[in-house]
Amino acid sequence: MKFEELDIPGVFKIKPNILNDERGTFFRYYCKKEFEPYTKSEFVQMNHSINNKKWTLRGMHYQVPPNAEEKLIRCVKGEIYDVYLDLRADSVTFLKWGAILLSDKNKEMLFLPKGIAHGFMTLEDDTHVLYQHTQYYSPESEKGIAYNDPLIKIEWPHRPSTTSVRDSNHTFLSNSFKGLRYEM
Repeated sequence: MKFEELDIPGVFKIKPNILNDERGTFFRYYCKKEFEPYTKSEFVQMNHSINNKKWTLRGMHYQVPPNAEEKLIRCVKGEIYDVYLDLRADSVTFLKWGAILLSDKNKEMLFLPKGIAHGFMTLEDDTHVLYQHTQYYSPESEKGIAYNDPLIKIEWPHRPSTTSVRDSNHTFLSNSFKGLRYEM
C-alpha cells in the first residue's frame, strides 16, 4: 500500500498494490503492519453504507472524546465525492476542508485521524461505502456540522437529492467555535 498525505495533516489517501491475472483482481484492504506508522489504534467496527440514488449526501459526522475515532473509508461500488474537515483546535489547517474521489474503479481509500469531520456525496446510483472505525458508535459522542455551513463553504459537486432528517438538521458552526482538542 502507498500512503499519500493530503492537504490536511494526518489525512491519507491510500493506494493499494493491485494484482491482476486471468482470475481477476486481488489487493490488500488493510494490514496492521502497514498502518502502524499512521495509527496505533485497532479497528473495532465496520459499517456498510448502501446508497440508492445519485447525489445522496451523508455527513458531516464526527465523534468527540472519549469516543473520538479514526476512520478508513472505501467505496466498493459506484463513486463518491468524499469530504473531510479539520476540527482540531491546534491544527495548522483548522476549519479547512478537502475532498477526493473514491470509487470501485480506483480502489483508493481514505484514512482520517481523530478530529476530522467526514461526509460524502454519491456520484452514481447504487453506491456502496465501507467504513472501519477505531471506536464503537456512541450516540452520546456523535456530532455533526451542516453540510452547507457558510463558515466552511464546502464545494459539493451537486445539490443533494437525498439526505437524512438528522443530517439536514445539523447546525452551522458559530464564529466562536474554537475547535476540538486532540492528540496530533
